[in-house]
Amino acid sequence: MRRLIAGLAGCLAALSAQAAALVLSGGTVIDGYGNPPIANGVVVIDGDRILAVGGRDVVTVPEGAEVISTEGMTVLPGLWDMQVQLMRLGHGDRARWNETYGPLAERVVMPIAARQLLQAGVTSARDVAAPLDAAINVRARIRDHLIAGPTIYVSGPVLRKLVPTDAEGWQWAVNGAADATTKVQRLGEAGVNYLLLADVDMWTAEELSAAVSEARLRGLPVHAYAERPGDVERGVVLQFDGFLGTNMGVDAFPDNVILALHQRLMAASARPLSWTPAISALLNFESLRDNAEPLDDPRATDSMPSLVAADILGSLRNLDHVDGFETPSAKALSLCTKLKQLQDAKVTLLAGSDAGAPGHLHSRATWQEIEFWVRQCGVPALRAIEAATHDAATAMGVGHEVGTLAPGKIADVIGVRGDVLRNPALLQYVDIVIQRGRRVR
Repeated sequence: MRRLIAGLAGCLAALSAQAAALVLSGGTVIDGYGNPPIANGVVVIDGDRILAVGGRDVVTVPEGAEVISTEGMTVLPGLWDMQVQLMRLGHGDRARWNETYGPLAERVVMPIAARQLLQAGVTSARDVAAPLDAAINVRARIRDHLIAGPTIYVSGPVLRKLVPTDAEGWQWAVNGAADATTKVQRLGEAGVNYLLLADVDMWTAEELSAAVSEARLRGLPVHAYAERPGDVERGVVLQFDGFLGTNMGVDAFPDNVILALHQRLMAASARPLSWTPAISALLNFESLRDNAEPLDDPRATDSMPSLVAADILGSLRNLDHVDGFETPSAKALSLCTKLKQLQDAKVTLLAGSDAGAPGHLHSRATWQEIEFWVRQCGVPALRAIEAATHDAATAMGVGHEVGTLAPGKIADVIGVRGDVLRNPALLQYVDIVIQRGRRVR
């Protein structure tokens, strides 16, 4: 009987400890809405939800709570990265990567990328162009806590007109309207979160109409790579939900692209339009030409098997022989101009890094996107953080649940030592990561 009573007491104590609130106290709190920061802020977490947010003078710390001091830190919502390549880890030889690591995407590569993102403070991410089964399965394994990673939103394979022979697993060619419908149906039935298109200006009108109509029937947002002016012009007419990338020539966006955006946003019945510029992949690549030392930081390849890390770093020894970018130096010059054009056009800008591009490691990519926006392109730090939190969650249709620090929201929270608003590069040194109320770092 004594053993039974002792055992019950132990269970009750364990349940009590598990139920105790978690409190982050003392840091500067950025809520993600763009509001002024809260000095000496307190965030109270109960289970997987935020119970209270505010200054020490207005928030009561629950009795028995576990209190984590965040003195000297910036506390903010977990970051979102709206353009990540989970099946690539920054390798500089695309053909070798596809041949060697493509078959290992689900078992090895994507879990590595996911873990690196989470440890870097990315608690939610939108994956682009991955094999369908791998994307669905990795998303489920993260959800079930079988592997570590952000909450993942997946497209599965990108639908396009021209597909290289070594990329057929994660890029599906569309041939005719019926084929477009069938492929969207297959993606929808598998449970993808959104539809991703490429080569839009090469599709027939019937193919595009069929794909978009089927996506709408299934409640799938439609996004597309913006690689040519026609991609944007056609996507605007068909009410795409967003565009990805700024890889459209070496100059600023042409006038017809900006005019199309203005016309779309002026229409009374227009759907909200977002854009993920993903400028950091190219700017990071150019930065590594001047100084490749960041790749030698052990944290850059943390969580990677040593052989994989050595292969990736070896592929980046000579950046002049890396494939994946065309005329990167020339294109880099116009990126801030394009970002400003999108701002002026009033599209909703979302933070997305294109992590996994050559030299762009998941451990570094997201904070670099934010830092480049601020340091190189002059975007206010608070606005850049909003694009990586509130706006990203809203664009994915879950802004009512996550993406900001407010009572009732899912408790995705990070803490960074120092003043992130003054120096966004501090985001590379995340001290605290809380995902759905569980501290994972």
